[in-house]
Amino acid sequence: MSAAALAEGDRRVALLGNPNCGKTALFNLLTGSRQKVANYAGVTVERKEGLATSPAGRRYRVLDLPGAYSLNADSADEEVTRDVILGHLKGEQLPEVLVCVTDATNLRLNLRLVLEVRRLGLPMLLALNMSDVAARRGIEIDLPQLSQRLGVPVVPTVGVHRGGADPLLAALDAMPATIPAPAPPWHPPTLAEITETHRQVREILRVCVREPEVDRRFDERIDRVVMHPQVGMAILAIVLFLMFQAVYAWAEAPMGWIEAGTAWLGEAVGATLADGPLRSLLVDGVIAGVGGVLVFLPQIVILFAFILALEDSGYLPRAAFLLDHAMGKVGLSGRSFIPLLSSFACAIPGIMATRVIANWRDRLATILIAPLMTCSARLPVYALLIGAFIPERTVAGVFNLQGLVLFALYLAGILGAVLVAFVLKRTVGRGLHHPLMMELPTWRLPNLRNLALGLLERVKIFIRRVGGIILSLTIIVWALATFPAPPADATGPAIDYSYAGMLGHAITPLFAPIGFGWEICIALIPGMAAREVAVGALGTVYALQGGDEAVAAQLGPIIAGQWSLATALSLLAWYVFAPQCLSTLAVVKRETQSWRYPLLMAGYLFAMAYLASLLTYQIARSLGAG
Repeated sequence: MSAAALAEGDRRVALLGNPNCGKTALFNLLTGSRQKVANYAGVTVERKEGLATSPAGRRYRVLDLPGAYSLNADSADEEVTRDVILGHLKGEQLPEVLVCVTDATNLRLNLRLVLEVRRLGLPMLLALNMSDVAARRGIEIDLPQLSQRLGVPVVPTVGVHRGGADPLLAALDAMPATIPAPAPPWHPPTLAEITETHRQVREILRVCVREPEVDRRFDERIDRVVMHPQVGMAILAIVLFLMFQAVYAWAEAPMGWIEAGTAWLGEAVGATLADGPLRSLLVDGVIAGVGGVLVFLPQIVILFAFILALEDSGYLPRAAFLLDHAMGKVGLSGRSFIPLLSSFACAIPGIMATRVIANWRDRLATILIAPLMTCSARLPVYALLIGAFIPERTVAGVFNLQGLVLFALYLAGILGAVLVAFVLKRTVGRGLHHPLMMELPTWRLPNLRNLALGLLERVKIFIRRVGGIILSLTIIVWALATFPAPPADATGPAIDYSYAGMLGHAITPLFAPIGFGWEICIALIPGMAAREVAVGALGTVYALQGGDEAVAAQLGPIIAGQWSLATALSLLAWYVFAPQCLSTLAVVKRETQSWRYPLLMAGYLFAMAYLASLLTYQIARSLGAG
């Protein structure tokens, strides 16, 4: 291919840099909504690619590589970054231009990777990201001198401001189109080479960077409080507590709107169609099932908003560092904190995030306990049961009682994870604790644009699940609960004679000791594919059982009238430890390259869930709640 022909097509640009350098924010600014996310071929590391267009009209295919501190990889993420830019990853084309993104406020750490990449001899640009923050702090960087020392173009960027990537796009436009040559051979650096790299970094900083004599940064003042061993832990507990309070308090109004809309739609469709299978499918299957799950979207959005804001502010790495010592006592690393916190949203990305943990035993322990973090898919079940059985009132004039119960359920999952981690430490995880070493990012206000993009992506994922697997499963549940038709001389509800009724009654003896009726047993089966489906399945079962078009909005009062408090508490306990969805088990198998660990996970979770429900149900009955 000629250089002229190459210039006419989209150029392949790869962004690489240290974690927390603002690389992904710059990628979002460049590509906006024109992104696609997949996995690299043959590995589980996430691949993010998007399309960027310069003011001159040139188009670039931008690849956001996983964060790396060095080409001498210490984790799966760093291995992928190294292999992509060396052209060693199967199915990946060698990038035509490498853009090394650095944190302009912390070049001392970032320049090591820049120097390693420069030695490869590939076309390269250096983006000094967060250059506005560096200027506010009085950090002066001689761009021409830095460019001369490195031998590559250097441009300032601001990944969180509109137009902040324009200098980078202009520099890319100015680079001649060339056919990329194969990268030169690479070998792990020797001690002498590492020493020389650090010497070069010091020399470049001496010549090109001038920092103010008086440190103006307020980060250290904040860190003295936030990372205090006692005060910091109290602050972390308060932050998490307020997060779960907000999930209930702030979501009440939008949930009411969705409930009203679902009830209106069910009644409207029911009044339009004649009685028959189609009317039952739409009203009892689709609207009752999907509507019963969609109503919890506001709570999920609020939970994600907190997690994304804490991550963007720089608080999460500090929380990980703060918890490292405590987590080490139960056999975990501080690096486990962020994957485990991600698992509160969904265990799948949390398990995949364990790739940043270099030590295999630490990583395996984190994978095995990640499902005990209460994922957002359990939130619809919690919200349904708490709303039906826990009165809505305040405690001490301030706290929402329902929010307190929700916090207690999340706390129970965390304590369960601590117990399992403690056991794993003395079995499969025997070994020394590896103290956490990390560079803390700069404190900053969360960027509203990045927060909105992150929330939009999560909402899309949830809606796709509602419109895909959840819709499909609720229709299957409806079919199982509708056919075959009852005999002419049937005396009980029609659903008792359906396939779902037969299956529910068949497995009820196994779950009777923990208080589960056949309706709950039916809901548990599709819930193995996706937790949220349990609520939709209950909505479908009770809609068919009672013939009420508005059951999706009235499911809480229905179960409150038919279940005992002991049964509700038992089901809550079950879902604290419930065996994971099939997708999570498949990801565990892929990450560990063995069926041993997903089977171990499913087995111990089922045992914990059954034991917790059994104790809860029997104790609640003995106290008069049965």
